[in-house]
Amino acid sequence: MTKIIDASDADFENRFRKLILASREEKSNVDGVVAAILADVKSRGDVAVIDYTKRWDSLTLTPATMRFDKTEIAKAEKRCDAATLTALKTAAARIEDYHRRQMPRDAFYVDEQGVGLGWRWTAVASAGLYVPGGTAALFSSVLMNAIPAKVAGVSRLVVTLPTPNGATNPLMLAACHIAGIDEVYRIGGAQAIAALAYGTATIAPVDKIVGPGNAYVASAKKQVFGTVGIDMVAGPSEVTVVAEADNDPAWIAADLLAQAEHDASSQSVLITNDFAFAARVESAIADALKTLPRAEVARAAWEKHGAIIVVKKLEDAIVLVDRIAPEHLELAVADPQTLTGRVRHAGAIFLGRHTPEAIGDYIAGPSHVLPTSGTARFSSGLGVFDFLKRTSLIACDSSSLAKLDRDAVAMARAEELEAHARSVAIRSNRASQP
Repeated sequence: MTKIIDASDADFENRFRKLILASREEKSNVDGVVAAILADVKSRGDVAVIDYTKRWDSLTLTPATMRFDKTEIAKAEKRCDAATLTALKTAAARIEDYHRRQMPRDAFYVDEQGVGLGWRWTAVASAGLYVPGGTAALFSSVLMNAIPAKVAGVSRLVVTLPTPNGATNPLMLAACHIAGIDEVYRIGGAQAIAALAYGTATIAPVDKIVGPGNAYVASAKKQVFGTVGIDMVAGPSEVTVVAEADNDPAWIAADLLAQAEHDASSQSVLITNDFAFAARVESAIADALKTLPRAEVARAAWEKHGAIIVVKKLEDAIVLVDRIAPEHLELAVADPQTLTGRVRHAGAIFLGRHTPEAIGDYIAGPSHVLPTSGTARFSSGLGVFDFLKRTSLIACDSSSLAKLDRDAVAMARAEELEAHARSVAIRSNRASQP
């Protein structure tokens, strides 16, 4: 069945909402189960974490074996392919350089009334990075989460790494070592989130938890928020590609499938202004699926959540892009800068035909941890700001206070907060009573 949708069709709005804006996440209610796990770990600590790890990861641990030995982490690089290791180190350097440029500056100034005002930035003391298990070893996610934290100045960074049956890809540990992390635990799931949030005898609690996971992890992060900070609750991965007919259809097909192979819930959308090109891309996708190793996953995602939308003119694509608010947006056009300036909502924008989204997944520099499921309307991708706190600075002397106190007292008394009023008035020659 064709995936091509004509934006001028009478039923376009209905199809757009159904295919593009509908939730792609499984509607499984795990909150109750997760709440019980969190409470159990909070109560029993290490014992509960070890019990759940044995039950779900078929791995028997003790408090002494929960943590990877520092020597094992340091030696992991020797077990890795040399070319991949070189790529990891190159990516790490680029990620660090990008995020160092992102660091904000402290400021302090004196305004016209003589009041000193400003702000300063300080890093959270500790952060936990949840690395998901699954069919792929996402060692790139270790770098993309950990390096911004390191650049921000987080002094303690903890990784929880699920190891079903005790198996660990050495590249995961190598990525930890490259990022400068030596506190890594063989645990995952909601129990790992609980351990990071509440602490156990073995694992000290952290201030913030970042990193994606399954429905149990997502629920756990939502439930511990307030005890700790979290980055976001990640949904299925997604890409929207805006492309002209001058593109090679095989390139665009490859970009769409690169997102589709993540998970059967992933979303890949092409918006173009040419029906013939749309048909060529659709054909190229069918051809590519014949040889793609993860074809089963990619095909399921494309058939259920993929779409090709044809608009009258390319500028019309931007309205649809902002409604989707995609995690990743590719502008495979001759003049991407013009369209970029019109886009309001996107997690990351990839400019031009030679900038595939996959380059951002690994080595471009910005963190690939981005808002999904339309949350780019109000949130940003992971960066140094996620690990920094801004503290306001205010300084009055007797002269500057005297220029502000009358209005402050008036406002306090209008709110019927007399102690507030007196707190200001008592420092000046003004009467503390009305």
